[in-house]
Amino acid sequence: MPAEFEPFIGASRYKAAYGGRGSGKSHAFATLAVLKAANKSGARIVCVREVQKSLKESAKRLIEDKINALGLGEHFRIMNDQIITPGNGIILFEGMQDHSAESIKSLEGFDVAWVEEAQTLSALSLEYLRPTIRSPGSELWFSWNPRNATDPVDDFFRGDKPPENAVIRKINHGDNPFFPDELEHERQADYIARKGRYAHIWDGEYEPMSVGAIWDRATINQNRRHEMPEMGRVVVAVDPAVSANPGSDEHGIIVAGVGDDGRGYVLDDFSRRGTPRQWADRALAAFDKHDADTIVIEVNQGGDMVRNTLETIRPGVPITEVRATRGKHVRAEPISALYSFGRVSHIGEFTELENQMCRMTSAGFDGDGSPDRVDALVWAMTELFPEINAERRIEMPDLNYDWVA
Repeated sequence: MPAEFEPFIGASRYKAAYGGRGSGKSHAFATLAVLKAANKSGARIVCVREVQKSLKESAKRLIEDKINALGLGEHFRIMNDQIITPGNGIILFEGMQDHSAESIKSLEGFDVAWVEEAQTLSALSLEYLRPTIRSPGSELWFSWNPRNATDPVDDFFRGDKPPENAVIRKINHGDNPFFPDELEHERQADYIARKGRYAHIWDGEYEPMSVGAIWDRATINQNRRHEMPEMGRVVVAVDPAVSANPGSDEHGIIVAGVGDDGRGYVLDDFSRRGTPRQWADRALAAFDKHDADTIVIEVNQGGDMVRNTLETIRPGVPITEVRATRGKHVRAEPISALYSFGRVSHIGEFTELENQMCRMTSAGFDGDGSPDRVDALVWAMTELFPEINAERRIEMPDLNYDWVA
């Protein structure tokens, strides 16, 4: 068992492993399932997918291989559609779409439910499954390669309020000491030929959603840092929404800086929905937390009201006003170029911001609503790197012609 999976060995209500190809997630959970069945007489385990058209799509063959590899074949009875475990227990393989609210109750007495390819699990299936697996000490296991932050499994485990009594780990090919040479060749080939998809396939990053996106996850991930250098300058940039209704766009609030190494760094994301007072309080909290130099505010929508909102709460706070005269995607392209040249790093992960970034294309934003977080990022980086957006002026010679009739 790779060291990264050791936290999954102990008892826990939820065990969740996500990451890219070759991490060993399926092999580890298959091994845990066999060991669970071998050590608990009469154990009942169900291996679940959202859709399972045939047993060829299930983990049955993998679990059979683990039984044999561990030398436990004489203790298990492998049948066409199930595996009988020591003590007359059972391992089943089922698709959640085959169940209704009533039929799912057949799994109430099971000890473990392992959800494979959990990125495809629907919200309804997750809602059915969680309270169904209810025996004392029962566990729910999930393994998946993330697609999008809005997928139910990602929202459940990686959202604002992950469940208690949970072991949640991101595990990739670099954590797998058994990563085969054949896969390493495939990985290197994808890094060269499929850069736009590489981070999703191999690094467990969210899948790029837009064709022609001006940012890609592989570049963001490659430049990501977990510690920042000394900052030479820090700004808070705000892109306020037009309204504060429940369905309104967010107020984009991004903190960024330039390090003493001359590189740009995204330090924090304070974006939120709410009233003007709420976004202003949030921006000032970001300003104080990061000891920023100024608050950059876009004034297209609110004009003087935007400045007045901040100054009413804190008179004299340093403010830099900016006004958009070009489209969002046009303003964003020079900033995306900074990323391409490896001049910007994210300190940690900013899922919502990065999702918006990878849906910005040369034709505009390929998503719902407005990319307010990206707008705030662009304003912050434009303030920190003003030379990249400077207008190019062509000096024309002063030509004086003497016209002769």
